[in-house]
Amino acid sequence: MNREIIIGRSSDLDMVLVEDMVSRRHAKISTTDSEVYIQDLGSTNGTFVNGEKVTRSRLVEGDRILVGTSIIKMVAVDASADNTSEAEARRRLEAGANRQSTSGRPMSGVIEEIPLPDLLQLLSTSRKSGVLMVAAPHAIGKIYLRKGQIYFAAINDDFAISPQKAIYRMLTWVSGTFELSPSVEMQVMEEVSESTEALLMEGVRQLDELRQIENRLPPRDSALAVLTPLAGKLRELSPEELDTFQLVLDHGQLQAVLDYYPGPDLDAAQHLVSLMQREFVVVP
Repeated sequence: MNREIIIGRSSDLDMVLVEDMVSRRHAKISTTDSEVYIQDLGSTNGTFVNGEKVTRSRLVEGDRILVGTSIIKMVAVDASADNTSEAEARRRLEAGANRQSTSGRPMSGVIEEIPLPDLLQLLSTSRKSGVLMVAAPHAIGKIYLRKGQIYFAAINDDFAISPQKAIYRMLTWVSGTFELSPSVEMQVMEEVSESTEALLMEGVRQLDELRQIENRLPPRDSALAVLTPLAGKLRELSPEELDTFQLVLDHGQLQAVLDYYPGPDLDAAQHLVSLMQREFVVVP
C-alpha cells in the first residue's frame, strides 16, 4: 500500500514536531510495498539522513533521519506477523522520533543519537547562537556559536588548549549529552577564523586518520617513559618529534602529552607512534 506521512510544525499534519527549527511543512515520507523515501519540502533548516542534507533519499533499515532536533530511525516491521493499520504505522514513526522542543527550554539530546558533526552542521544551517555544552564521561566541552559560526571552544575550561584543538577533540567523542543554551557574547583574545564547515571537514578528516593509528597507541591514561640509554640519536628526530619526546620526559603520560602538545591530537599521536616504533618512547 502506498502511504504518505507529512512531517512539520503545522497542527493538521500527520506527524507534528513543535519546535522552531522545524518548518510548517518540513518533509514527506512516502512508502510503497517495497521502498521508503523521504523528501524535503523546501524547509528552512533542511532534512538530514545519516548526517547528510538531502532533497530526496531512499531509506533503508537503520537510517537516521534528522528533522529539526528530532531523530526518526528506520526500523523493519514483519508485515506477516503484524497487520498494522496506517494510523498505527504513523504512531510508531512518531514514537521513534526523539523530539526536543526548542520553545521555552534548551535544546538537548545525546551524542549517540545526534553525533556532534551532524549537530554542528544543523546549528550552522539554522544560524543558531549560544553555548553548546557537551558532557562526555571524561570531560565537559563548550562550543560558542554566533549565528551558526563557531567562534570559540574549550574543554574543562582549560584555555591552554587552542579552540581548534578542543573542537577537533570533541568531534571524537561518541557518547555523552549535549545542551544548547542562549548566552551573552563571550569576549576572547582571538576568535576562531575558520568557518564551521571548514572546521567540520578538517575535524572529520583528523578523526578518520586518528582511528587508523589508534590501535598502535596504548590507552590514554598509560604512563610513558624514555629508554636509557637512548635507542638512537636525538638528531635523527624531526623538530616536532623532538618536542613530543620532551613532553614525554616532562609529563610521562599519554593524555598529558596530547594536552600539552600545541597542535592537534592527530599530530601528537602520529609523532608518538613514530617514537614508539623506534623505541625512543616505551610503555614501562
